[in-house]
Amino acid sequence: MGCQDKVIVRLREVRARYGVSQEKLAESVGVTRQTIIAIERGKYLPSLKLALKIARYFNLRVEDIFQLESCNDNENNSQVDTSN
Repeated sequence: MGCQDKVIVRLREVRARYGVSQEKLAESVGVTRQTIIAIERGKYLPSLKLALKIARYFNLRVEDIFQLESCNDNENNSQVDTSN
């Protein structure tokens, strides 16, 4: 089995930093709370459009919330692996 890139999702920590509930974020970006939960748990990767809406809501860059970690990247190995 070969090495696969991972998407690191920091949405939960961003929400916590800004004091935003899953429900409030979901309502603001036009999705259900269940969608936000699935994204945070790594069960669902948002579309580019949704990722942009989430980043805009927090006035952040998409890369501040969603990061691509390549097989060769060894930095911050304690981050959440959402490759499930």
